[in-house]
Amino acid sequence: MKLLHIDSSALGGYSVSRQLTADIVAELQRNTPATTVQYHDLAAQPLPHWTPATDAGDPSAVLGNQMLEEFLAADVVVIGAPMYNFAISSQLKAWIDRILVAGKTFRYTTNGPEGLAGGKRVIIASSRGGFYGKDTAAAAMDFQEPYLRAALAFIGISNVEFVRAEGIAVGDEQKVQALKSARSTIDTLIAKAA
Repeated sequence: MKLLHIDSSALGGYSVSRQLTADIVAELQRNTPATTVQYHDLAAQPLPHWTPATDAGDPSAVLGNQMLEEFLAADVVVIGAPMYNFAISSQLKAWIDRILVAGKTFRYTTNGPEGLAGGKRVIIASSRGGFYGKDTAAAAMDFQEPYLRAALAFIGISNVEFVRAEGIAVGDEQKVQALKSARSTIDTLIAKAA
Protein backbone atom coordinates (compact mmCIF):
# COMPACT_ATOMS: atom_id res chain seq x y z
CA MET A 1 0.00 0.00 0.00
CA LYS A 2 1.25 3.51 -0.86
CA LEU A 3 0.40 6.14 1.72
CA LEU A 4 0.78 9.89 1.28
CA HIS A 5 1.05 11.78 4.60
CA ILE A 6 0.49 15.55 4.51
CA ASP A 7 0.88 17.89 7.51
CA SER A 8 0.03 21.59 7.27
CA SER A 9 0.01 22.97 10.81
CA ALA A 10 2.40 25.81 11.64
CA LEU A 11 2.54 24.72 15.30
CA GLY A 12 5.25 22.08 14.94
CA GLY A 13 5.44 19.82 18.00
CA TYR A 14 2.47 21.59 19.61
CA SER A 15 0.15 20.68 16.76
CA VAL A 16 -2.85 18.48 17.52
CA SER A 17 -3.44 17.66 13.83
CA ARG A 18 0.18 16.46 13.55
CA GLN A 19 -0.27 14.21 16.59
CA LEU A 20 -3.39 12.75 15.02
CA THR A 21 -1.90 12.19 11.55
CA ALA A 22 1.09 10.46 13.16
CA ASP A 23 -1.30 8.19 15.10
CA ILE A 24 -3.33 7.42 11.96
CA VAL A 25 -0.23 6.59 9.90
CA ALA A 26 1.20 4.43 12.71
CA GLU A 27 -2.05 2.45 12.98
CA LEU A 28 -2.25 1.98 9.21
CA GLN A 29 1.36 0.75 9.15
CA ARG A 30 0.65 -1.67 12.01
CA ASN A 31 -2.27 -3.12 10.09
CA THR A 32 -0.46 -3.18 6.73
CA PRO A 33 3.26 -3.63 7.41
CA ALA A 34 4.26 -3.38 3.73
CA THR A 35 3.04 0.21 3.59
CA THR A 36 5.37 2.76 2.03
CA VAL A 37 4.97 6.34 3.24
CA GLN A 38 5.69 9.58 1.39
CA TYR A 39 5.65 12.54 3.82
CA HIS A 40 5.38 16.29 3.27
CA ASP A 41 5.44 18.97 5.95
CA LEU A 42 3.84 21.90 4.16
CA ALA A 43 4.64 24.33 6.98
CA ALA A 44 8.35 23.47 7.14
CA GLN A 45 8.65 23.33 3.34
CA PRO A 46 5.77 25.42 1.96
CA LEU A 47 4.79 25.20 -1.66
CA PRO A 48 4.75 28.46 -3.57
CA HIS A 49 1.22 29.55 -4.29
CA TRP A 50 -0.03 28.43 -7.66
CA THR A 51 0.66 30.54 -10.71
CA PRO A 52 0.37 29.44 -14.32
CA ALA A 53 3.71 28.02 -15.46
CA THR A 54 4.88 29.03 -18.89
CA ASP A 55 7.80 26.58 -18.84
CA ALA A 56 7.54 22.90 -17.83
CA GLY A 57 11.07 23.16 -16.42
CA ASP A 58 10.09 25.99 -14.06
CA PRO A 59 10.90 24.85 -10.47
CA SER A 60 7.33 25.60 -9.35
CA ALA A 61 5.91 23.50 -12.19
CA VAL A 62 8.30 20.64 -11.44
CA LEU A 63 7.33 20.70 -7.75
CA GLY A 64 3.64 20.87 -8.63
CA ASN A 65 3.98 17.85 -10.93
CA GLN A 66 5.79 15.94 -8.18
CA MET A 67 2.96 16.65 -5.71
CA LEU A 68 0.38 15.57 -8.29
CA GLU A 69 2.20 12.35 -9.19
CA GLU A 70 2.62 11.39 -5.53
CA PHE A 71 -1.08 12.02 -4.94
CA LEU A 72 -2.09 9.97 -7.98
CA ALA A 73 0.16 7.08 -6.93
CA ALA A 74 -1.19 6.94 -3.37
CA ASP A 75 -3.76 4.38 -2.25
CA VAL A 76 -4.34 6.21 1.04
CA VAL A 77 -3.91 9.91 1.77
CA VAL A 78 -3.72 11.17 5.39
CA ILE A 79 -4.05 14.94 5.71
CA GLY A 80 -3.53 17.08 8.80
CA ALA A 81 -5.92 20.02 8.45
CA PRO A 82 -6.06 22.44 11.36
CA MET A 83 -8.80 25.06 11.21
CA TYR A 84 -7.31 28.52 10.75
CA ASN A 85 -9.82 31.38 10.89
CA PHE A 86 -12.73 29.07 9.98
CA ALA A 87 -10.96 27.46 6.99
CA ILE A 88 -7.79 25.56 6.07
CA SER A 89 -4.21 26.82 6.18
CA SER A 90 -2.81 28.58 3.14
CA GLN A 91 -0.13 25.87 3.03
CA LEU A 92 -2.77 23.17 2.57
CA LYS A 93 -4.61 25.28 -0.01
CA ALA A 94 -1.37 25.55 -2.03
CA TRP A 95 -1.11 21.73 -2.03
CA ILE A 96 -4.75 21.30 -3.05
CA ASP A 97 -4.14 23.70 -5.93
CA ARG A 98 -1.46 21.24 -7.13
CA ILE A 99 -3.77 18.20 -7.09
CA LEU A 100 -6.89 19.71 -8.67
CA VAL A 101 -5.64 19.58 -12.25
CA ALA A 102 -7.85 19.43 -15.33
CA GLY A 103 -7.13 16.35 -17.41
CA LYS A 104 -5.37 14.62 -14.50
CA THR A 105 -7.73 14.52 -11.51
CA PHE A 106 -10.88 15.84 -13.19
CA ARG A 107 -12.20 16.63 -16.64
CA TYR A 108 -14.96 18.79 -18.01
CA THR A 109 -17.71 17.00 -19.91
CA THR A 110 -21.00 18.02 -21.50
CA ASN A 111 -22.65 16.79 -18.28
CA GLY A 112 -20.36 18.85 -16.06
CA PRO A 113 -17.08 18.06 -14.32
CA GLU A 114 -16.09 14.43 -13.77
CA GLY A 115 -13.63 13.36 -11.08
CA LEU A 116 -10.78 11.08 -12.18
CA ALA A 117 -9.06 10.37 -8.85
CA GLY A 118 -11.64 8.12 -7.19
CA GLY A 119 -10.76 4.91 -5.42
CA LYS A 120 -8.46 6.48 -2.86
CA ARG A 121 -9.00 6.39 0.86
CA VAL A 122 -8.64 9.87 2.37
CA ILE A 123 -8.48 10.41 6.13
CA ILE A 124 -8.36 13.98 7.42
CA ALA A 125 -7.21 14.86 10.93
CA SER A 126 -9.06 18.06 11.79
CA SER A 127 -8.18 20.18 14.82
CA ARG A 128 -10.29 23.13 15.91
CA GLY A 129 -9.92 25.55 18.78
CA GLY A 130 -13.69 25.84 19.26
CA PHE A 131 -16.77 23.78 18.47
CA TYR A 132 -18.01 23.86 14.88
CA GLY A 133 -20.01 20.63 14.56
CA LYS A 134 -23.33 20.68 12.74
CA ASP A 135 -25.35 21.07 15.94
CA THR A 136 -23.36 24.03 17.30
CA ALA A 137 -23.97 27.77 17.10
CA ALA A 138 -20.73 28.20 15.12
CA ALA A 139 -21.50 25.51 12.51
CA ALA A 140 -22.19 28.14 9.83
CA MET A 141 -18.59 29.39 10.21
CA ASP A 142 -17.08 26.01 9.31
CA PHE A 143 -15.49 26.54 5.90
CA GLN A 144 -12.83 23.91 6.60
CA GLU A 145 -14.65 20.59 6.39
CA PRO A 146 -17.20 21.54 3.70
CA TYR A 147 -14.39 22.91 1.50
CA LEU A 148 -12.29 19.77 1.87
CA ARG A 149 -15.28 17.53 1.13
CA ALA A 150 -16.22 19.60 -1.94
CA ALA A 151 -12.67 19.83 -3.34
CA LEU A 152 -12.10 16.08 -2.96
CA ALA A 153 -15.55 15.17 -4.31
CA PHE A 154 -14.81 17.33 -7.35
CA ILE A 155 -11.92 15.01 -8.23
CA GLY A 156 -13.95 11.85 -7.54
CA ILE A 157 -13.25 11.16 -3.86
CA SER A 158 -16.61 11.18 -2.13
CA ASN A 159 -15.87 9.00 0.88
CA VAL A 160 -13.68 11.24 3.03
CA GLU A 161 -13.18 10.17 6.65
CA PHE A 162 -12.64 12.79 9.37
CA VAL A 163 -10.94 12.42 12.72
CA ARG A 164 -11.89 15.54 14.69
CA ALA A 165 -10.46 17.15 17.80
CA GLU A 166 -12.75 20.04 18.69
CA GLY A 167 -12.54 22.63 21.42
CA ILE A 168 -8.80 22.22 21.94
CA ALA A 169 -8.37 25.91 22.87
CA VAL A 170 -11.16 25.80 25.48
CA GLY A 171 -8.88 24.42 28.18
CA ASP A 172 -6.54 21.60 29.10
CA GLU A 173 -9.30 19.24 30.23
CA GLN A 174 -11.25 19.72 26.99
CA LYS A 175 -8.08 19.24 24.92
CA VAL A 176 -7.38 15.92 26.68
CA GLN A 177 -10.97 14.83 26.08
CA ALA A 178 -10.85 15.92 22.42
CA LEU A 179 -7.65 13.91 21.83
CA LYS A 180 -9.12 10.87 23.57
CA SER A 181 -12.24 11.05 21.40
CA ALA A 182 -10.19 11.52 18.23
CA ARG A 183 -7.95 8.55 19.04
CA SER A 184 -11.04 6.44 19.62
CA THR A 185 -12.24 7.45 16.16
CA ILE A 186 -8.87 6.41 14.70
CA ASP A 187 -9.17 2.96 16.27
CA THR A 188 -12.69 2.58 14.84
CA LEU A 189 -11.65 3.72 11.33
CA ILE A 190 -8.66 1.41 11.17
CA ALA A 191 -10.58 -1.56 12.60
CA LYS A 192 -13.37 -0.97 10.04
CA ALA A 193 -10.92 -1.16 7.16
CA ALA A 194 -9.04 -4.22 8.43
